[in-house]
Amino acid sequence: MAEESFQEKTEEATPKRRDESRRKGQTAKSQELNSAVVLLAALSGLYALSGMLYNDLAGFTASTIAKSHTYVFTTMSIQSQMIGFARVFFGSVGPILLVVGLAAFVVSISQVGFTMNEEALSFKPNRLDPIQGAKRIFSTRSLVELAKGILKISIVGFISYSVIVPEIPRIALLMDTGVGDILQYTGHMVFKVGMYTAMALLVLAILDYTYQRYEFNKSIKMTKQEVKEEGKQTEGDPQVRMRIRSLQRENARRRMMDEVPEADVVITNPTHFAVALKYDLDTMATPVVVAKGKNLIAQKIKEIARESGVPMVENKPLAQALFKSVEVGQGIPEDLYRAVAEVLAYVFRLKGK
Repeated sequence: MAEESFQEKTEEATPKRRDESRRKGQTAKSQELNSAVVLLAALSGLYALSGMLYNDLAGFTASTIAKSHTYVFTTMSIQSQMIGFARVFFGSVGPILLVVGLAAFVVSISQVGFTMNEEALSFKPNRLDPIQGAKRIFSTRSLVELAKGILKISIVGFISYSVIVPEIPRIALLMDTGVGDILQYTGHMVFKVGMYTAMALLVLAILDYTYQRYEFNKSIKMTKQEVKEEGKQTEGDPQVRMRIRSLQRENARRRMMDEVPEADVVITNPTHFAVALKYDLDTMATPVVVAKGKNLIAQKIKEIARESGVPMVENKPLAQALFKSVEVGQGIPEDLYRAVAEVLAYVFRLKGK
């Protein structure tokens, strides 16, 4: 463990490590990107629906003032007026709120995806630790956030100054215009400053998101030992896997040996190879290899065949060909039909079949 603690994290995070980080709420996310996209969506919605919003609110206000002398102010009438205003307001502003909400949802999901972060929502006493809190306040990340805040304020100030200063002579002339013109001009200036600011913040947000992804990928890197340990946990210890495969081979060999007494003939090399064949004319299209082996396994097959009274036929070329080209449980290939048929015919004659 001491050696592992000094290892450098040079390996890219595995999918398992990324999933664990995701469940803990550790993802590459830029709040600046959310803010910039929401601001752009709000300004775009206001620009597209400003005419309808102005007409609805102005019409409702004019109607309310025109009928004000007829109102009898009671609890019911005030409640009715408030409900009417709420309907007009949300009917006009509702589409804009919907656009803003949809934009916020899309940009958030595009960054972190769908995830339920139970661990991040759970109570952890160490979050109340003042020492840890002070470390977070004076950390490198906090300094970066402070620099971003100052940069955003500077951008907003610079854009506002660049847009408004050239318009000062024209602003002075607004004193001779109507209220509607003043509102229209003011709205145009606010929208212009807002759009320029939103686009500048969007560029800053994209850079911030790139930085956040870099920092996140760097923070979840793993040491070579961690990758090795995770591989053991995922796939199992290599020695255990070798032991399992050994047991599987042993079980397969045992099942194969159990089939030898049911074979019709064992074809031998005679010492190196042994292949047991079974053929039932009523149920099998071709003879099937029920067991095969080399060296010690071949000797075991021949020993079981002798004990079970299974005929053994020495045919070196055929034994080698069957061993190399046919797996246990498979039928013999067409090019060996004639040679195998001669052996089976000989064996069946011995058995009186």
